[in-house]
Amino acid sequence: MKVLVFAASDKGGTGRSVTSANLAYHRALDGDDVCYLDFDFGSPTAAAVFDLPDVLSEAEGRGLHSYLKGKTGEPLRVDVWARTEHPVLRGRPGGSGRLVLLPGDRTAGEFITDEEHLHRCVDLVLRLKREFDLIIVDLSAGRSYAMDLALAATSPRGGLGRLKNRWLVYHRWTRQHVMAAAELVFGKQGIVQAGTAIGHDPDVLGGAIRFVRAAVPDLESPLWSQVSPAQYAWMRQCDKELEELAAGRGIGRTRVLASIPLEPVLQWQERLITDEDVHDRRIANNETWQAMGDLAQRLTDDKFWGQL
Repeated sequence: MKVLVFAASDKGGTGRSVTSANLAYHRALDGDDVCYLDFDFGSPTAAAVFDLPDVLSEAEGRGLHSYLKGKTGEPLRVDVWARTEHPVLRGRPGGSGRLVLLPGDRTAGEFITDEEHLHRCVDLVLRLKREFDLIIVDLSAGRSYAMDLALAATSPRGGLGRLKNRWLVYHRWTRQHVMAAAELVFGKQGIVQAGTAIGHDPDVLGGAIRFVRAAVPDLESPLWSQVSPAQYAWMRQCDKELEELAAGRGIGRTRVLASIPLEPVLQWQERLITDEDVHDRRIANNETWQAMGDLAQRLTDDKFWGQL
């Protein structure tokens, strides 16, 4: 099944890019051909997550920003397996699919998109879908021009309306982030209203959106076993109140595709979590590895995208 995935977030620092990159990695390990488009025009970070430091300079004038603005005929493509400096990822693992990054320009920024940009975006995705099983588009945070471009491209008149597309909205597990994520999707200037204004069916668009909670503390894990009884009780109460807030804002458990645990490794480095990190080096938690894998599988499992 060919799927186009948009990764959005209410603001920066939600784990959107690092989790989406790990999702792409898991799907490629499972044999899918995966293409990752860094549409974070203000701050492209995917190259760093995939451990491709040289790509940041190579993308100047050749990245997706330059392509959309007509400054280059084709955006730079990077074979992650062949180019990464991550010691575990060097060389394509047996049975895996392709993992290709189309990076953004490091010194680029947000820009108002027009019909020419729309046509170039649609043409690129249509060509990529002939090569790849999964296309992940990492959008800039908030209601950005990148998001407006994605909504226009997937509208009935945009050219990508027939391609199965899904939206992942990332947020951290805090009161401020829960409220902001709900506003990003259901607010007066949110995704659903903006999409409806340009021809999207609100029920169809809303049904294609799921939430990913990032950096969620697992209060049953050893990480929190040393806190005082008072602290533990307070954290329990906070967790309960957040669940009630999320449900009241329309982003409760039925709309959550995955919860990614708070992972110490990711607090220090935005990177891919590998099987070796979990089982050999033991620097990352198995719960994080499993949650990333579950998210990757649920992305194309229709039972997680049924009637809400």
